[in-house]
Amino acid sequence: MRRLCDPADARRLLNPGPLAIVTTSWRAMANAAPVAWTVPLSMAPPLVGIAVHPDRHTADMIRYSEEFALNIPGPALARQAAFLGSLSGRDTNKIEAAGIETFHGLRVESPLIVGCLAWIECSLQDVFTTGDHTFFTGRVEKVQALDEAYAGTWLLNDPHYSPLVYLGGTRYATLSGARDVTFAVDIQGRLVAETAEEREAREEAEARERELRKAEGDEGFEAMRVR
Repeated sequence: MRRLCDPADARRLLNPGPLAIVTTSWRAMANAAPVAWTVPLSMAPPLVGIAVHPDRHTADMIRYSEEFALNIPGPALARQAAFLGSLSGRDTNKIEAAGIETFHGLRVESPLIVGCLAWIECSLQDVFTTGDHTFFTGRVEKVQALDEAYAGTWLLNDPHYSPLVYLGGTRYATLSGARDVTFAVDIQGRLVAETAEEREAREEAEARERELRKAEGDEGFEAMRVR
């Protein structure tokens, strides 16, 4: 059944995308903050965008330094990501308080976080006000990723090397279940929803289920599925 949701739910439904920990550096001070609202914008030139509330220390740091880095964590850094979102860098050295190790980037001064799956270094391209947030457009300068996690697409072979995603509140998840999707069309160019092979496999599975239900009864069959 469809349920009418609040317009604010749009932000949660459009996630999950990989959570990014945005790092910045200005006048020998570094900061890190998790950001869920990230988006690719262009391939040539390579541009990405992030939405940050203008009251956040991160917004000021990006404006001052005119650069930032996106660090994409896996589940091993879930607690650190949640912690970084719980306080302001104006009052606390959040990187130190979170016990996070960093290393130098290839192009920007923003520190990169050890233990992440990928790192995107950006120079600031443009700044827009959109609603109650500031949208920062970054020109991608350098990108690094772990071989275990990424090879043209996220591999998702191991949950430890799968990107962490933010669902809202205190809820996080990891991406999983990658599969290749192919399709066929008929002579009119319309999508063939089910191939002959797929239909045969489905009908065989349905026949097996009917036999088991007949032999075990509905309750027995459901008990078998639970086991």
